[in-house]
Amino acid sequence: MNATRPKHAAFPQFDVVDGCLHIGGMSLVRLAQRVGSTPFYAYERRALTERVALLRRHLPDEIHLHYAMKANPMPAVVQHMAGLVDGIDVASGLELKVALDTTMRPECISFAGPGKSDAELSSALAAGIVVNLESEQEMERLARLGKESAIVPKVAVRVNPDFELKSSGMKMSGGPKQFGVDAERVPAMLDRIGALGLDFFGFHIFCGSQNLKAAAIQEAHGKTFALAIRLAAHAPVPLRLLNIGGGFGVPYFPGEEPLDLVAVGENLRRLLPEVKQQLSDVQIVIELGRYFVAEAGVYVCRVVDRKISRGQVFLIADGGLHHHLAASGNFGQVIRKNYPVAIGNKMNATKREIASVVGPLCTPLDLLADQMELAKAEVGDLVVVFQSGAYGLTASPSAFLSHPTAAEVLV
Repeated sequence: MNATRPKHAAFPQFDVVDGCLHIGGMSLVRLAQRVGSTPFYAYERRALTERVALLRRHLPDEIHLHYAMKANPMPAVVQHMAGLVDGIDVASGLELKVALDTTMRPECISFAGPGKSDAELSSALAAGIVVNLESEQEMERLARLGKESAIVPKVAVRVNPDFELKSSGMKMSGGPKQFGVDAERVPAMLDRIGALGLDFFGFHIFCGSQNLKAAAIQEAHGKTFALAIRLAAHAPVPLRLLNIGGGFGVPYFPGEEPLDLVAVGENLRRLLPEVKQQLSDVQIVIELGRYFVAEAGVYVCRVVDRKISRGQVFLIADGGLHHHLAASGNFGQVIRKNYPVAIGNKMNATKREIASVVGPLCTPLDLLADQMELAKAEVGDLVVVFQSGAYGLTASPSAFLSHPTAAEVLV
């Protein structure tokens, strides 16, 4: 058998053998048989491990890596990541339960997000994890729960800075935001944390996500460190933790280039000496979700019908937006663009055509590929949507029209 890598940059990490995509060393056809049905998501262990290793190679040794499991909370994926990274960030009580089932030490787990319930705060308190406080009221509620339980809460303050991560796909800071505490309000909050006797760890400063421009990330890192140093002067104890967020993007669409990780790492090496001089005891964290898992996953569905309407080819699949909202263009895209899509069992086919891949739902929004050049497909062939390891199944309306949900496997 002749093994070759796909030539298209949109298909990283995976092998092609005799024209069929391989994931985790297994052909896509055989993997579909193993799963037992389509549609399904498949995530590759090797790709996850290699992505963490890539970051370790290019970022300074002082940087701790945390996995934001909101990107992909599948328990098997979280278990695998727990053995590779230095910490896990959760965004709900259920995510917390998944994280606590891993080998990660509780003190290396943090809980971020607005609107935490008393039940979630109580669970976090009992588990001994770090709670990223999103408001003064949340601080007071957690302090009350801690007093009632005779447990001192471990806390950090999520800061809403007065700057943003330029060119990011989703801006999380600057201006009025539901996330974090406005930077100008933080000094007073730190005084209150000291008065309440909370166990203060540090700051979580997250500016934005899905950024492919190294210069923008470099600028944000410089501003984040400067803000943390300024706010640390008001802290009740020296900072032990500084989570500078993530924002590292992955390329999804034609013309997009991968993030220059070398440049990001070099800039951090330049900035860190002054930071460590000012904040000698601090542990610096970069928290990533999408960057760890997006390229390690694929969504697979099967062609169940093929039709031509007024000269246009439609491949009707058993999967669609109810499993993969992002690929349909209805999850943050202003102008719809196609995710990288291929016929996974015909990767090297020379017979090509322009076709649209649509799902089984009764809505024109159910579109996985809009007039893309693909291998000519027939009923039974397997459609693969790449870059699908992050914000896939759990970010999609899986109950819409009551179709079966998709399976997930880690291989």
